Amino acid sequence: MNWKLLYLPEAEKDYRSLDHNQQLIVTKAIDKICSNPLPAEEGGFGKPLGHKRGLNLTGYLKVKLRKEGIRIVYTLVRTKSEVIVVVIGMRSDDEVYEIAQKRIQKHHL
Repeated sequence: MNWKLLYLPEAEKDYRSLDHNQQLIVTKAIDKICSNPLPAEEGGFGKPLGHKRGLNLTGYLKVKLRKEGIRIVYTLVRTKSEVIVVVIGMRSDDEVYEIAQKRIQKHHL
């Protein structure tokens, strides 16, 4: 199945704020995500997020690029075969997930 890649406008800004080497690494990771964006328990690359620390990110997935300290949060619209990148961040888990929650509410995802 071919998945269409979409970014929230803020996620595009996140990407542009990375240096060139980080952009290359993120591009490679997003290409890998798009090849199989399903949750890991369905054979994909995403790790499901849930409800923790007062944030409800149920239905959203993450990929951590540990060496670089970058986190990518995304969601799937399975009926349209879309991957929507919500946030790309070099911040602590809590901060990235708080930003994701705000963007999800803002864009009614």
